Amino acid sequence: MVFPPTPAPGSHELRLSGAGLELAATCHGDCHAPAVLFAHGFGQTRRAWSASAGRVAQRGYRALAYDARGHGGSDRNPPDLAYAAQQFIDDLIVVAGELPQPPVLVAASMGGLFGLAAEARWPGLFRAMALVDITPRWEAAGMQRILGFISAFPEGFASLDEAADAIAAYLPGRARKSEAALREVLRQGADGRWQWHWDRRLVDELARDGERHQDELSAAARAVRCPLLLLSGGRSDLVSDATVDEFLGLVPHARHVRIAGATHMLAGDDNDRFTATLLDYLGELDGTGHTGRCAAPSDPASVNGALP
Repeated sequence: MVFPPTPAPGSHELRLSGAGLELAATCHGDCHAPAVLFAHGFGQTRRAWSASAGRVAQRGYRALAYDARGHGGSDRNPPDLAYAAQQFIDDLIVVAGELPQPPVLVAASMGGLFGLAAEARWPGLFRAMALVDITPRWEAAGMQRILGFISAFPEGFASLDEAADAIAAYLPGRARKSEAALREVLRQGADGRWQWHWDRRLVDELARDGERHQDELSAAARAVRCPLLLLSGGRSDLVSDATVDEFLGLVPHARHVRIAGATHMLAGDDNDRFTATLLDYLGELDGTGHTGRCAAPSDPASVNGALP
């Protein structure tokens, strides 16, 4: 892992060592400050965190976001090596373990599940965790909707406009994606068609196999002792009242904040409130008090163990 020789503002592109391959990463802010490590969900890249990471960096942290293996600019598994959950867990352990001090992990969906497993396997790997709309047991219908979308376009898209239409249908109410945003999640092949940036093998080799690991993930959650914040979307179809209640039973010291208008794509749906809640959490961990509170208060009915 190579950081700039002197602290500098802005962001810096890096290549990190994972478990046997290299991972693309971006360091926002002072690359020698206390670290907040961002891990994205399935089918995303580190760019999903750009707005939040920038604001975290402005608060004096090193905000380090990386692409999981098989995603974005990170290496893909060779053809003879199937994707497996343990590889992603090992990558996270290597990346976090090479930092000078344990980071705060901010992890969405897939990244959050691997974070729970990594902390259970290596206690103290993270000084705290913030899980974004994921619990060890999830709603099957929501997962099927996600898998249905990511599997729906095996031939890719003829144009960026066609891709924008498909994403808009999947995420109604969101602003239509710009060409620049689409180029972050799509790659143009030699045939001129646009494909998702991630390795299509991931769907069958990793994503479809998730449910059989739910008991293991529940056991991992029960073993976590570091401070933990769960943020969920009020309109999420993956995380429900039932899965949240079960999670809080497994991790009694965890806090839960529900962001009412957000779906599973929480940071993208309401980035201001998501980031403000995260900054409050970081401020509480560091004893600096109020850091990022939104002007509009959270709905008291949507908060369990709410931040003050």
